[in-house]
Amino acid sequence: MSDSMRVYVGTYTGGSSEGIYVYRLDMSSGALTYESHIAGVENPSFLALSPKNDYLYAVNENSEGGVTALSVDQDTGTLKTLNQRPSRGGLPCSIYVDATGQCVLVANYGSGTVTAFPIREDGSLGEDTTFIQHEGSSVDPGRQEGPHAHMIITDPANNYAFVPDLGMDRVMIYRLDPAQGKLTPNDPPYAQVRAGGGPRHLAFHPTVKYAYVINEMGNTITAFTYDAAQGALNEIQMVNTLPIDFDGRSSTADIHITPDGRFLYGSNRGHDSLAMFSIDQDTGLLTLIGIESTRGENPRNFGIDPTGAFLLAANQSTDNVTTFRIDQNTGALTEVSNAEVPAAVCLKFVAV
Repeated sequence: MSDSMRVYVGTYTGGSSEGIYVYRLDMSSGALTYESHIAGVENPSFLALSPKNDYLYAVNENSEGGVTALSVDQDTGTLKTLNQRPSRGGLPCSIYVDATGQCVLVANYGSGTVTAFPIREDGSLGEDTTFIQHEGSSVDPGRQEGPHAHMIITDPANNYAFVPDLGMDRVMIYRLDPAQGKLTPNDPPYAQVRAGGGPRHLAFHPTVKYAYVINEMGNTITAFTYDAAQGALNEIQMVNTLPIDFDGRSSTADIHITPDGRFLYGSNRGHDSLAMFSIDQDTGLLTLIGIESTRGENPRNFGIDPTGAFLLAANQSTDNVTTFRIDQNTGALTEVSNAEVPAAVCLKFVAV
């Protein structure tokens, strides 16, 4: 096992942050130390690495919407901007590189659009090859007056792309042709979540039998069985992420599963915590373990390192990242480090 991980941190710029930051995670202590950063990348709030970790892609979350491609120095981890493309939608909030490294997929929250870009040989982005405008709304006139694509991710087999759309209360499903950078509607074309839930992020179980969607507005997680042949999701359970006696304002954000598939975590913004669940490997059903403070405010995202040893919670509003050691038997979290990181949002890991 590597004795350290490099951690790329996406942020919101304009305040204390200047761009994308690079930290090193000590795999024995869990300590996080600053290495470098690249300035001039506006609001790189969500990041994605290429399969070989030699390129990094970032959304530019602003009203016009952009996508930036960067090269990664494999020895030092430092970044260099290659090019930028319009994301063809406002407030791009999610970006994903397909498993073959041939295309980049982007979800634009503000406009409810989805875009795909081919990756050139030098890692830069070509002209977009897919543009899809979602159509629809749901029950909340304030948040769901129209579509709001909130994430894009492929299934582990790289056959389908999934887009939780907060405004439509649907997870849209597309067939993926990575060589052509093409997304086409699947049959079934979507999975429904409960009205007013506001689906935000999705995570697949390592066995690929189950998938889990965290619902921002409902403060819930919906568990699905996954039919990998058809690209179909079928709901089996919905659980709450907040304590029963909590009556304040809160909304969920991110969701991740440990590499061994035994534990699932979801973040609460407002309650500023992580809801911890065990996963029944035979049924996919969730059981609450507990709810742990993130030791900061507004945990918009968090990450689990590829070994499953540590969970890092990015507290955007308090400029800190808390490192927790994951108990391999119970899934419980123990704080081991708390590092100052400006406006931290998205965390991506690379073994070094």
